[in-house]
Amino acid sequence: MPDPKPADVVSVPTGWAGLDTGPTQAATSLARWWQRFDDPLLATLIDQSRQFNTSVRNAQGALAQARALRDVAAAALWPSLNASASIQNGTSGGSRTGNRLQAGLGANWTPDVFGANRSALDATAATVLSRDATLADVQAGIAAEVGLSYIQLRSAQARLAIAADNLASQDETLQITRWRLQAGLVTSLEVEQARGSAEQTRALLPSLQISIDQTRHALAVLTGQPPQAPSALRAELLQARPVPRTTDDPVLAVPAETLRLRADVRAAEYEVSAAWSRVAQADAARFPGFSLSGTLGVGGATLGSLTSGAAVVSALVASMAAPLFDAGAAQARVRAQQAAFEQARVAYVDTVLVALREVEDALTALRGDRQRLVSLQNAAEAAAIAAQLAIQRFSSGLVDFQVVLDTQRARLATQDSVATAQAAVSADQVRLYRALGGGWSPDAMPSAGGSPDQAIRIPSS
Repeated sequence: MPDPKPADVVSVPTGWAGLDTGPTQAATSLARWWQRFDDPLLATLIDQSRQFNTSVRNAQGALAQARALRDVAAAALWPSLNASASIQNGTSGGSRTGNRLQAGLGANWTPDVFGANRSALDATAATVLSRDATLADVQAGIAAEVGLSYIQLRSAQARLAIAADNLASQDETLQITRWRLQAGLVTSLEVEQARGSAEQTRALLPSLQISIDQTRHALAVLTGQPPQAPSALRAELLQARPVPRTTDDPVLAVPAETLRLRADVRAAEYEVSAAWSRVAQADAARFPGFSLSGTLGVGGATLGSLTSGAAVVSALVASMAAPLFDAGAAQARVRAQQAAFEQARVAYVDTVLVALREVEDALTALRGDRQRLVSLQNAAEAAAIAAQLAIQRFSSGLVDFQVVLDTQRARLATQDSVATAQAAVSADQVRLYRALGGGWSPDAMPSAGGSPDQAIRIPSS
């Protein structure tokens, strides 16, 4: 069966549309991207999740199983040797006939004339590499999920602090309004408006606390622990800290090289190789099979007689079996493996396209959220000044109370939006690191294709 020929199936661009500067081959190493956020607790959580997360342990089990099956396939290339022993005690006509001891060795070997066993070994070896890359991809995905959950936790804590601060300001305004009511300077309408505004803000606190608790539970489970995390970890997570950020953007490689850094692309590539080997295995199974077997045995009435003067029996058998008629089953098995090979090729193409989309999406989101954050910070600064001026003028009777309500609501909304946008920028950075293949070391794994350009090529029959 001819070897598969490489064929271009995906047109990979020479650069990233969402990147202002041109990519380079000397890309930043992102094997441990979380250290760039300079948050020791985040690094600890990610390291724990990469070891103890249940999905990681499941992927490790799949890798161990694949290695065992590879060893089984490798053993089929070698002869098998077995030993046997038996003892017989019988009677005839009511009289004992005595003991009969036998011992022997047997050997069997099936020469791999047409390469079926070798193809099976190639398929299992490629599957091992695929499971190894899948494990790396699971670890990278878990690291990103922990990073996103941690950012969400810190964002919710920041938003809770903002809401609490605004609530204190609104309670103070409510007290001022009540004093002015007693002085006859305002009506009960203004008091009720102030009370309603404060209660609306107070209602935000439980929902934000729910988000904090649920995210804390998620982080515990991601690190392989029950939701009721150990007290030490719970105390560290409950202690409010700033949203982790990094201003050091990674240097991006060209798209073709980035694909080589993605563990999922590498795993899909190995799956194509494994599928092609299974096609070759099914094709070789249509041809005759040969086997050699031999036995060597001795027998005697006692153990001593087995080593001295016992009769030695030996046999050597060569056999051949060729399929004559199977109603097309062998050809159907070949077609089935060819269909599986085509599915693996399509899955590889899909993996490549998704990888390219994820990088472009992350770059677009990061650029847009940074611009949005700058505008929101300016708006929050203006809203804070306006709210302060409004309460001062209201206390002096220079403005209507509705102005105070409007400015306080604007301050709360813009400050909350700033906190959300800051978290979005950090989350975009995590997604960018993940899309670029961060979280594993591709140098530790052999390549299935050779040059970086092979990441955009797929074998075709």
